[in-house]
Amino acid sequence: MSELVARTGRQQQRYEDGYRLIAGCIPFRHRTMKDDGGGTNENIIEVLMINSTGGPGLLFPKGGWENDETAEEAAEREAMEEAGVRGDLVHFLGCYSFKSKTLQDEYSPEGLCRAAMYALHVKEELDSWPEKSHRQRSWLKNSLNLEKVGTLRVRCK
Repeated sequence: MSELVARTGRQQQRYEDGYRLIAGCIPFRHRTMKDDGGGTNENIIEVLMINSTGGPGLLFPKGGWENDETAEEAAEREAMEEAGVRGDLVHFLGCYSFKSKTLQDEYSPEGLCRAAMYALHVKEELDSWPEKSHRQRSWLKNSLNLEKVGTLRVRCK
């Protein structure tokens, strides 16, 4: 079995109009919760979040979109590197802009980032992944029902 390794460095990063381009995903899975009392089962969606390495809090896997990959490939790669999951991208959710507190460079001196986000239906959880030593996974019950997840949108600014 080959060892999984995370990509590092900024040599292959994509930039556009002063923004570092990012790709990420919202990993999710379907679960059936058994009701102990009434005998009915509830189908729920859980979303996967990972701990931030820069302080307290949870976030979705995301990272730099590189020159030799599509945004979809970058989102899948980041899910594997940061969260140790693989699956199928089922929906483009949109994109949003933000200012990085820590990642300024010559191409984006203000730390501006634009993230393209996808819904990733998780099919596999890896026992070992590149960032396992400093990332923890947390599966959370999603308060949105499945019909609403497909209609979520964020805009690029």
